Amino acid sequence: MLFSQSKNASLESLGLDKLVLRTNPTLSSKKNFFQNHIFEVEKINPLRTKVNVPILIGVGTLYFGAGVYINSEQRKAWWQNQRGKFHFVNDWEYALWIDKAGHFFGTQLLAHTFTSAFDAADVPTEEGIIIASTAALLFQLYIEHEDGYATNWGFSPGDASANVLGALYPILRFYYPYLNNFSFKMSYWPANLNKVDPISGHETILTDDHEGHKFWLSARMNNLLPNKLEKYWPDFLALAVGMGVKDLDGLGGGTRDFYIALDFDAEKIPLFGRGWQFVKNTLNLVHFPMPGIRITNGVAFFAIIY
Repeated sequence: MLFSQSKNASLESLGLDKLVLRTNPTLSSKKNFFQNHIFEVEKINPLRTKVNVPILIGVGTLYFGAGVYINSEQRKAWWQNQRGKFHFVNDWEYALWIDKAGHFFGTQLLAHTFTSAFDAADVPTEEGIIIASTAALLFQLYIEHEDGYATNWGFSPGDASANVLGALYPILRFYYPYLNNFSFKMSYWPANLNKVDPISGHETILTDDHEGHKFWLSARMNNLLPNKLEKYWPDFLALAVGMGVKDLDGLGGGTRDFYIALDFDAEKIPLFGRGWQFVKNTLNLVHFPMPGIRITNGVAFFAIIY
């Protein structure tokens, strides 16, 4: 049925309504957003528990397959001939904290992937986010547990803490929507990929190419600026602060670079629907090349930053 205020109010009072946005192809030539779409109210059965089982099985297969593959790659790169007694190691300064940012982001990335898969399987949103974040955390902690047996390093409380925070953040964003104004992103350009790591003695894989990583905190300025200033700020632009490193020696030596740069908010791409939403959410995990300032040892440089 077409959306009407009185009908929506009565359904809303019963908790049985959902607003559905659909494109009206007959009005596609018009510019006004509300002229291009019609709104419908769809009844929801609160007892509905139907889940797309084939997709859910696919999610489980993906989880297991990814685990087997990554376990194999990690074993070749880090654990081969490194089996000893389980132990802990504090490595906060090992890579000037860029590895901790990587653990946070990596867990969030896994949670995003699983959440999207659960959404495709029609798992309720709240349950899907919690299960996905838990699965991502368990996977990351398994990797950390295996590191604990490596003779040249061990179980890192710092890495594990970053994993926990990375799993918590998607859940916090669900319960506290204001946090959706802030996104953690990554950019990457190979620095030491496939070169021999000085600690493991094996070729560096993508996840350990720390000098090629940059991690960002992006803010949606339109939602944060005062109304008088917000109208002058383009909707698709965000502002991000970031960090990268170089000249690492694996012992805490090296240089940190800090960045302040513009950022592209993929949520503003005018494409709608479940599939497009997944694409936009995924793109919003990446910081694309944008003008900004790099600050190294107190000296600022203007550049196109990726």
